[in-house]
Amino acid sequence: MKITIIGAGAIGGLAGAWMTEAGHDVTLVDRWAEHIDALKQHGLRVDGVRGERHFTVNALHPHELQGPLEAVLIATKSQHALEALESVLPHFGPDTFVVSYQNGFNEPDLIARLEAAGLGGAERVMGSIPNYGGALVDPGYIEFVHEGPIQLGEMTGERTPRLQELAAMLGALTEVQLSDNIWGQIWAKEVYSAQVVFSALADASVTETLGVERYARVAGAVVREALEIAEANGITVEAFDFFDPANYKPQTPEDTGKLLANIQHAIWLLKKDQKPATHQFKKKGSGIWWDIVYRNRPSEVRSSNGKLVTYAERAGADSRLNAKLCEMIYEIEDGKRPLGFQNIIELEGYVNSIGKALP
Repeated sequence: MKITIIGAGAIGGLAGAWMTEAGHDVTLVDRWAEHIDALKQHGLRVDGVRGERHFTVNALHPHELQGPLEAVLIATKSQHALEALESVLPHFGPDTFVVSYQNGFNEPDLIARLEAAGLGGAERVMGSIPNYGGALVDPGYIEFVHEGPIQLGEMTGERTPRLQELAAMLGALTEVQLSDNIWGQIWAKEVYSAQVVFSALADASVTETLGVERYARVAGAVVREALEIAEANGITVEAFDFFDPANYKPQTPEDTGKLLANIQHAIWLLKKDQKPATHQFKKKGSGIWWDIVYRNRPSEVRSSNGKLVTYAERAGADSRLNAKLCEMIYEIEDGKRPLGFQNIIELEGYVNSIGKALP
């Protein structure tokens, strides 16, 4: 199988590097010209949890791409998913399929665009959740921040030969878990990610935000509401390594204790493979924090977790906490609100004022 990865940042770049090293036919494409030039001239440098590595990769500028394509992994930020699809539509062949290899609820939009183009629909699209993490630090340089598996599944729910083949290839990087309900797992990731969005309210590490019980209680209330939005939309939210939805519906203080333990376990999973003595990590917060603080650009909140509010409106569900959280992030991105723990305290006050505090 020939793989084209649109978006050669941390998620796409790491997958492309390890699959290439395993002997697979992979091409990395990115619109950041300096990054592609660096990959062409010097290869990809990776450091972090797996140590210092160097990879020779096949990299192209978007205008150099030629079809027909086979497996297209869209690994851009969520807000650029449809742009990425548009860029490859001229290169579609009879066997081309697209994988939303990113955060967000992008699969329905990708399917709708393919249908409008007369190129098919759900049978052309796979969903995925890459649960490893990294950061594109500079052109040609990625930091591998934490380990994690990949969930992968056809949007039709079938176990197709191409699904099995792609899973085996991605296995060169990390464990791949096949899913018959990938849409439910995508929802789970976005529900869980409400607390990741929360952690970006302050210029601080995840340990300093979610790792503090008082703040974790606020995050837990936001995630509980997100879970209620999913259930109002008829979604069966699947558990995964970072997240057990059963813990996010506390009825008693003991239940809240389990929820807080779930959050602490997630932080441990993110940090367990890091060895600060051998590598000082540049990315200390979430990808949202990284975009805001390091890259000075809008995060993908509007097109990922921000869509939870839209789904809530469709189902008549309460989304006040998630709407408030997203609005605060938008204000930070627009320069109208400073980063800081005062944002977390403000959100805590709002949680209490509308009676949504955890027991």
